Order: sequence, then C-alpha cells, then structure tokens
Amino acid sequence: MRFTSYIRSNKEIYKNIWIVAFPIILQNVIDAAVNSVDVLMLNSVGQSAISAASLANSMVSIFFMFLYGIGTGIAMLAAQYYGKGDFKTIEIVEGIGLKFAVIVAVIGMVLCLTIPGVLMNIYTSDKELIALGERYLMFISPGLLFWAISAVYTSILRCIGKVSTSTVLEAVALISNVILNAIFIFGLFGVPRLGVVGVAIATSLSRLIQLIGCIIVSMNHPGVSLTFRTMFEKHRLLEKDFFSMALPAIGNDMVWGLAFSAYSGILGHMESDAVAAYSIVNVVRNLGCVMCYGIGAAAGIIVGQILGRGDREEGIKTAHILLRLAVITGILGGLIVLAIIPFAMNKASLTPTALDYLKFMLLINTYYISGTSVNTCLIGGVFRAGGDSKFGFKCDTIDMWVYAIPLSLIAAFVLKLPVKVVYFLMCTDEFVKWPWVFKHFYSHKWAKNITRNRDVEEL
Repeated sequence: MRFTSYIRSNKEIYKNIWIVAFPIILQNVIDAAVNSVDVLMLNSVGQSAISAASLANSMVSIFFMFLYGIGTGIAMLAAQYYGKGDFKTIEIVEGIGLKFAVIVAVIGMVLCLTIPGVLMNIYTSDKELIALGERYLMFISPGLLFWAISAVYTSILRCIGKVSTSTVLEAVALISNVILNAIFIFGLFGVPRLGVVGVAIATSLSRLIQLIGCIIVSMNHPGVSLTFRTMFEKHRLLEKDFFSMALPAIGNDMVWGLAFSAYSGILGHMESDAVAAYSIVNVVRNLGCVMCYGIGAAAGIIVGQILGRGDREEGIKTAHILLRLAVITGILGGLIVLAIIPFAMNKASLTPTALDYLKFMLLINTYYISGTSVNTCLIGGVFRAGGDSKFGFKCDTIDMWVYAIPLSLIAAFVLKLPVKVVYFLMCTDEFVKWPWVFKHFYSHKWAKNITRNRDVEEL
C-alpha cells in the first residue's frame, strides 16, 4: 500500500520522466541495435576487421566525448532557460556551442586525414590492424563535422521539449547507417565490397543525412532554429557561463572517455584476442545501458527545467526519484547482458581464447552496469542540471587517472597478470567513487538556478 500511495503522490513527476526518458531510451535502443548489426556484419569479414574498427573507434570516441561534453554544457544552460521560457537566449547558447563543436570537429578531421597511422599506433602494434584502422579513420573524418553540428542541434531540441523530434532524427541516421553498411560491406547493388572502409563511409553518409534532417526540422520553426549567425556574435556573460560550466563537463567527459580509450590500448597491447572480445563486450554493454543512459539524459533535462523555473525543492525531489529509477535500470541492464551471453557466445567468430575472454567480460558487466547507471544519472544528469560540472570532473579525474588507469597498467605490464584479472580491476572504477558521489548528492549543494535575470542584449 505504501508503494502504491507513493507512486500516486508522485504521478506527475513519473509522467514527466517517462515523456522525456522514453524517446531517449528508444534512441539508445536503436543506436545499440545498429552497433550490434555493425559487429555482426563485420563478423563475416573476420576477427581482424572487428578489432581494427573497434580500436579506430576508440580514437573517434575521444572526439565524440568532446562533442558530448559541449552538448551537455549547452543542455545545462538551455534546459534552465527553457524552464524560464527564454528562447532567444537558448538560440545564443546554441551558437556558442556550435562554435566550439565545429572547431573540435575540424581538428579531428585534420588528425584523421593526416596522421591516421600515428593514432592507430597508440592502441596496437599489430601491423594488420593499424593498416585497416588507418583507412577507417580517413573515411570517417568528414562525418565528424556533420556529427558535430547535428549533436548541438539535437541537444537543443531535447532541452526545449522536442525530445521525440531529436529521437526521430537520430533514428533516421542510424537506420541509414545499417542500410549503407550492408551495401558497402557486402557489395550490394554493384558496389564494391569495402569491408572496414565501408563501415566508415556508411557512418559519414548517415551523419550527413542526419544533418540534412536537422536543417529540414529547423526550417519548420520548432522553437529554436539551426542558425550559424550566433556563432559569430559576442555575448560576454553567456560565454562566461558556458566556459565555467561546459569546460568542466567537457573535461569530465574527456577524462572518462580517454580512460576507456586507454583500456582499449592496454588490452590491445596485451593480446589481440583480448581486444577482439572487448570490442564485442562494448556492443553488448551498450545494449544493457540503453535505459541507464536514458534516465541519465532525462535527469539533466527535467531537473534543469525545474531548477530554471525556481522550484528547488521540486528539483531535489525529482532527482531522488530519478536515482531510484537509475538503480532499477542498472539491475535490468545487467539482466539484459546475462540474457545475451548465450547468443553472443554462439554467434561470435572468435578464437577459443577470445571466446573465453568474452564470456568472462560479459559476466563482469552483469553487475558493472549498475555502477554506470547510478553515476550517469547523478554525475552526468542531476549534478549538471544545477550547473555543477566541476564535481564530476574532479571525481572522474581522480578515479580514472589516479586509481583505475595506473592500477590497470601495473597489473598488465609490471605484474603481468592475466587478461581476466586486468579486466576485473578495470571494472572497479565505477564503484570506487560511490562514497563521494552519494555524499555530494545528499548534500543538495548541486541544486541551483543558474539563469541570469538580464536582457539578452546585456548577456
């Protein structure tokens, strides 16, 4: 009875969470499904193709984390200004985000086109994997620019209540990616069989299709247009707010993303079988995390909107409900991974050693996802909703680069421990920071209204 009355008393909050979270979860499901299809398609090409694409994507993911950090920095401001009803300021925030996203994308393009071999050498010394990865990076490089612009605009759409529109745009890109992958990998309709290169071309083209979709949506005036005009305007106070909040968020996502990239490098320099298993584990793990990431993204938007309209107590109450949901989705995510294990073991074209690693790593993820779910909701969602991105940056810097990475390096190359032991130690990172994360959450210091009460011209 108590549980039933609790649900009834918070019915409106759960309704709002569902409206925001469900489209994002659906988007994550499509994204994870597409990645799974990519791996299944490359599975027919061979273990080297899977490994090379996985390692090359470790480099691409660094640029993605930059863009994701910019997107969350935008969301921190945009969600609160939406709660305040200030669309004109949101458009200015969009322009600030576009400026920095385009700069990051251009840097990524130049690096992928000019020194792809150097980038691949960071992750592996295997000449076959380096050669395949070089070509992958060169052909995916244009997609970084398309992706950067789309990422900023879809982030804005989510913050202004157009979550479903953002999800449709992402779904179109991802479904296009699957179709194009099939064409370029298998050589359909007279197209040459391109293997790993085909995956890169398909990804770039699908992101171009998504950008075209963003332009079409913008032309229908959804509330905030995709405009490049504000990129070149000066708004001193808003830029100051963006830097003070977005830079720690970008730094947070970078130290976290670089750490996972370093994990790939550590395993890549240990055994090729380990990196092949790890590439499949990442796909399965993403399937298990679809609900977790949805709750985390919803937390940043919903709590931010509530705090932006000045209702601190309601924001705190909603954050506590979201934390409970994060615990539940973490458990459900682990069960999803457990259910996928038999299928993954039967379908993966790996060596016996790689299959053994695969099973062990997947079993670790049945509980590891719970840590990811809670931390994503609090660090990536709730804290940033109140403009508090510095805590996450400090927390993840210490956790990943003072604890997890040194521990993994020592275990792998000094103590020369087995792959399974090294991977187990890597997967302690999410739980080590829990005492500090929960202490900060229950202090409620993160619950702040960060909007400014001035005219746009003054900002």
